[in-house]
Amino acid sequence: MRALLFLLLFAPIIALAQEPMPAPVPDAERARQILDQSLHDKNPDTRRHTVQALGLIGPSEPYSSQLRAMLDDKDVEVRMATVATLVDIRDKDTVQALKKALADEVPEVSFAAAKALWTLNEPAGRDALVAVLSGDAKISSGYFTSRKRQALRMFQTPRTLFMFVVRQGIGMASVPGLGAGVSSLEGVISANGTSGRAATALLLSNDDDPMVFAALIDALNDEEWPVRAAAAHAIALRNDPSLAQNLVPLLEDENIAVRVRAAAAFLRLGMVRIVPPEAPKPPRKKSRKRRDATSSG
Repeated sequence: MRALLFLLLFAPIIALAQEPMPAPVPDAERARQILDQSLHDKNPDTRRHTVQALGLIGPSEPYSSQLRAMLDDKDVEVRMATVATLVDIRDKDTVQALKKALADEVPEVSFAAAKALWTLNEPAGRDALVAVLSGDAKISSGYFTSRKRQALRMFQTPRTLFMFVVRQGIGMASVPGLGAGVSSLEGVISANGTSGRAATALLLSNDDDPMVFAALIDALNDEEWPVRAAAAHAIALRNDPSLAQNLVPLLEDENIAVRVRAAAAFLRLGMVRIVPPEAPKPPRKKSRKRRDATSSG
């Protein structure tokens, strides 16, 4: 009787112990899950950071479609970040998506879309900006007026100057089909408490000095999250697939801004492998006159 009772009580536990352990999730799949879950997170800052991080991947599906869908996000900052990242990746549907954002009910978003379209030399962007200039459209909600002085002061800060330098070429993607991640970079630089070391990591992203490389790898374990996020961004822009495994520990980082950038960077470096190299250009043929001159000599 006791034996029967023992079997009844412990049989489920024994059976559970005998079941095989589930196979570990591959790193690439885990990175995709992090991005997908973060895009649907309740915290708008999490969604904003994820939208910015998608700029590191470039115009690839399903990420491009997921990004365009974020133009319907209920949070204004998320929608504005989406506009910036759309300009960053510039896929075939970017213009249509930005035209949709022109009709956003919040003036800040529609104005950001107008500037983005103007950057892409789209007539719709120019027309919208002309409307703003002539007073036929608003560029901001009421609360923006109270922050006008602060906004103007930003143009005199080193952070804004740094972003200008970055936009002039630092950190631009050297692999066709991959984004430059400018929106992601802005998200790191604009974070409260960002240190000069985070900015330095981004500035040196393409430096080939071995000491710089060692410092970037070490920065992945820094105590400050902006430094870790900046290091992940910088490593992504090196476009070296062999560096992907250095990002795997950050897929478990306690800070969501770091996790989503590490996930996007990991996937980006995986894509570098499949981007075909440019075909070598055929040698230029000598002109007939040049051949004649050569033969006559």
